[in-house]
Amino acid sequence: MAKSRAFAPVKVGVVGLGRFGRLHALTLAGLAEAELVGVVARRQASLDNIQRELSDVPGWLDLSRALEESEAEAWIVACSTAEHVGVTRTLLQAGKTVLLEKPISAVLSEAESLASLVRVDSSNLMLGHILLFNSEFKQLRDEVAHRGRPTFIDCVRHRPASIVTDFPGENPLQAAMIHDLYAVQVLMKNEEPQRFTARFHRTENGAVDLALAQIEWSGGTLASFAASYLTPVGMAPRGFDRMEVFGSGWAARISPNPRPIEVWDEQARWPMALEIRTDFSGPTGMMAEELRCFCRVVRGLESVPIGATFANALQTQRWMSQLESNAHTK
Repeated sequence: MAKSRAFAPVKVGVVGLGRFGRLHALTLAGLAEAELVGVVARRQASLDNIQRELSDVPGWLDLSRALEESEAEAWIVACSTAEHVGVTRTLLQAGKTVLLEKPISAVLSEAESLASLVRVDSSNLMLGHILLFNSEFKQLRDEVAHRGRPTFIDCVRHRPASIVTDFPGENPLQAAMIHDLYAVQVLMKNEEPQRFTARFHRTENGAVDLALAQIEWSGGTLASFAASYLTPVGMAPRGFDRMEVFGSGWAARISPNPRPIEVWDEQARWPMALEIRTDFSGPTGMMAEELRCFCRVVRGLESVPIGATFANALQTQRWMSQLESNAHTK
């Protein structure tokens, strides 16, 4: 007889109510595997806004109080990157299991400082990596596993040009390319590369609006990456993503952003930038699958998947550090 996968819903809290924190909260509220028992934000306005959608979920402005007063056994950390390490350290020290949105930190040494608190199997710290749960990428992983080692991987991830002024100092290598670095890490089974090259293009004001990179492995596999803030207002509001993989006698392509549905009225619209739906009656897509996986990890029914462990995250951050140190201004 097959072993039952049923378990008591995991009591989960969310720290951070920005765009992704809100999506986490709304998704958790609709999952049978989880019970959303609290949210933490920096501003009262953020708590007021989420209350309009989740009126029965308590909120706090102080994480220490939330830890004392909530029943959360696990937490999603979706606050700003600058706060990631401090918040995660507090939660791990309190004995909680954490799902941390990547990157761990903008500074490698700060990310590494959590090592003493993370279990060897990373079972108390899972990194947020929703692309792992994207249906197209899951199929691509299966194709690579079946067909063999890639010869060439080409990743492009372009975002709106407005980001340069709306979010000063945000580098597309850290904010956009990191997702493709994680994905390629998984396709290459965590193998460490032997060569890194990179280059930045800057605006007249010195802001980085384009990052180009190449990574090479000892077996000959090459991966190319382009991440930018270059798309004009007429394109999809979150730009577009594409990944192509070439092997011996085969090739594959995925285009996970935006999703295929398009709507037209006075202008073209792409209502699903990502494979995420937060319907309370039954969330679907990659965030729902990621959070279901996290709940199974909390209950000890599943290991943290390859690509989402603390060691995986540190490896990818080391790659980013290598690329940044090798980047040249155009």
